Amino acid sequence: MTYAIALDDTRWVFPDLRDLMAKATPRRSGDELAGIAAESAVHRIAAQMALADAPLADFLGAEFVPYETDEVTRLILDGHDAAAFAPVASMTVGQFREWLLSPLATSEALTALRPGLTPEMVAAVSKLMRLQDLVLVAAKCRVVTGFRNTIGQPCTFATRLQPNHPTDDSRGIAASLIDGLLLGAGDAVFGVNPATDGVQDYCRIVGLLDEVRGRLKVPTQTCCLGHVTTAIKAIEAGAPVDLVFQSIAGSEGANAGFGVNLAVLAEARDAALSLGRGTVGRNVMYFETGQGAALSANAHHGVDQQTMEARAYAVARHFEPLLVNTVVGFIGPEYLYNGKEITRAGLEDHFCGKMLGLPMGVDVCYTNHCDADQDDMDALLLLLIEAGVSFVITVPGADDVMLNYQSLSYHDALGAREITGRRRAPEFEAWLAEVGLTDGAGRLNPDPQALLGRGGLAALTRHLEAAE
Repeated sequence: MTYAIALDDTRWVFPDLRDLMAKATPRRSGDELAGIAAESAVHRIAAQMALADAPLADFLGAEFVPYETDEVTRLILDGHDAAAFAPVASMTVGQFREWLLSPLATSEALTALRPGLTPEMVAAVSKLMRLQDLVLVAAKCRVVTGFRNTIGQPCTFATRLQPNHPTDDSRGIAASLIDGLLLGAGDAVFGVNPATDGVQDYCRIVGLLDEVRGRLKVPTQTCCLGHVTTAIKAIEAGAPVDLVFQSIAGSEGANAGFGVNLAVLAEARDAALSLGRGTVGRNVMYFETGQGAALSANAHHGVDQQTMEARAYAVARHFEPLLVNTVVGFIGPEYLYNGKEITRAGLEDHFCGKMLGLPMGVDVCYTNHCDADQDDMDALLLLLIEAGVSFVITVPGADDVMLNYQSLSYHDALGAREITGRRRAPEFEAWLAEVGLTDGAGRLNPDPQALLGRGGLAALTRHLEAAE
């Protein structure tokens, strides 16, 4: 179906929704790299005006990625709930935006609508939104998940404690882990990106994380972010696996580049569920995404990178994860050039994920060759918290020495809590108060000896010093 609009005595024509969506996308380097971006600001505005007039129902018949050859497309269309879609079925994209911003779009209404929305629909409406709009609507979306604690409760945000080490040294991981705990981080997950992806190292890392968690009786979950097939083998070997991790993307070809498909992900989820390690819930998957992943794999099918990112969320929600996060600035300036593009993309990703029912987190980050700095990250962090972000990533000093990029520090999360009044996951916050790390208001105790004196960390430290 062709879409057209007249603007300044020029008639702009877009041959299909795929082209219209690409041209309507706010400027970013990845779409320019792919050769699908608008040629000018006027071209982009014309596309946004035409997109605003496009019926939402058109998206159900549009082929962004071929149905016959792509299992993600089949998952999206075969799982669409027409009854849930009915309240907005007669709307255009522009009318849908106005409805989302109105008092009619309550948390309850948005929850009921989720099964009726496709990723392309929510990507489309996000392209018509200002940053304030993305924050306002996402803040109305409620998504709560659970494993050993509950993520996404109102007026909270959690942190992933990321104690990476360049050589996966156990003592180095443990030192960063203890550092983060003393600063109140880790309610989302203790999550290590391994430098290698062997089963033996995977088992050692999850064993270490589980030992720290178990010795201190921390109500959180652990994860080694190795490949999903490595996790399956580790589970078969008897490793204490809480969450199974995998990077995913929005097309079958891009997921094949990650070495996965829907069947493998289902096998991994079943394996993790079989262990029965959760206490307050059974959400056992952890997914990571990022704009540009499909383009970098040459599996984007001419679709703009933000829409492809939203399609990855359809994969994620099928497996009912505990956590999902976009590594928004990690892929590099080829896809998101500067702090402005990273900020926009982070809020888009969060909005689309929450609209589709995901416990959405963001790695507020950038690479060292990107035109961005920590001021950009401060601004994005505070916007995301107001938007109701489920969790963010924290590393020692905001500098990941293994992955070689800049993220948020444990102190950044503390500062944001002070500014916004947002608390941690309730079970984790209760534990912090019980061991003396925080007061009743969740404020950090300035004297870490309160915890050390209880013997838990001291005993653990002695154990690690004795380890090879």
